Amino acid sequence: MQQGSYGRTWLLAGVLMGLSFSLCAHATGNAALGKKKFYTCYGCHGIPNYRNAYPAYRVPKLRHQHAAYIIAALHEYKAGERPHPTMHAQASSLSDQDMEDIAAYLQGPEPIAPSTQLTGKMPPQAQTCAACHGANGTGIAAPLVPKPPILAGQHEDYLIQALDQYRSGRRKNPIMMGMARSLSSEADVRIVAHWFASQHSALATATPDSK
Repeated sequence: MQQGSYGRTWLLAGVLMGLSFSLCAHATGNAALGKKKFYTCYGCHGIPNYRNAYPAYRVPKLRHQHAAYIIAALHEYKAGERPHPTMHAQASSLSDQDMEDIAAYLQGPEPIAPSTQLTGKMPPQAQTCAACHGANGTGIAAPLVPKPPILAGQHEDYLIQALDQYRSGRRKNPIMMGMARSLSSEADVRIVAHWFASQHSALATATPDSK
């Protein structure tokens, strides 16, 4: 299969998957309430470079992440589709409205807009990811619902961990499992993670004072 055809196939699959989540992964939350509800999350997500233990990796940056993605991820943790005991417990305590409020707070008034700015030359291993995440990890203009997460500027070790979990099937998202398994080696995983982590975006740690 040619590279362009392969990317279009995954883009179409992403659209279809997104439509299946459209009822639960839209942002109608109250950001002011979300800031209050996020209070217990600051202990991990509000500390720059805070590290998860066993395995060790930095917890993801959440400030300015797409609200729709935050909602979808919390539902996956709640359902056990992502393996993390602490996140499962936290998500299980949240109602759908709680998730929407927290997501609205984290995203802010407007989501990060896709850009075409590249830092360096995109490696071939990352090209299929660009169909949904954009060449630099800030997304694409097509209205995917929910939007895939912003990858630009995310912690490299977190991206490696996420890809490894998709490759092993521990994260149970059929689209991402297939995408991650198309990376043939750990070296490819690291190349992709490094590429997106090195790109510029407004993604940041959600400290209590961050805007």
